[in-house]
Amino acid sequence: MAGRTKAQMMEAIRTAIDKKVLPPMEPGAMCYMLSKQGNLSSRDGHWHPHLMFFFSGTDPAAWGAGQPGSPIFAFHDTWEDLTIFLVPVRQWSDGTEDH
Repeated sequence: MAGRTKAQMMEAIRTAIDKKVLPPMEPGAMCYMLSKQGNLSSRDGHWHPHLMFFFSGTDPAAWGAGQPGSPIFAFHDTWEDLTIFLVPVRQWSDGTEDH
């Protein structure tokens, strides 16, 4: 990827996914964002402490994401064909409460 623009890198990844050179995300792939210094993205900035679960080609409704009263949020990342579930938690990594 050296010497490529961000757009070229994204296109190369998208092509590799489409051609099945890169496999689908394995079920159970997850990460956590519990630091007060973290940002959800450059566009969205700071958010609540949360866990993130990644699934290829999964409908957010499968987890009840976005339903009234549901604590689960989700969005579909089109360039990686991933559904990302976000589950907020009550405490930051330093043990303080999220408000």
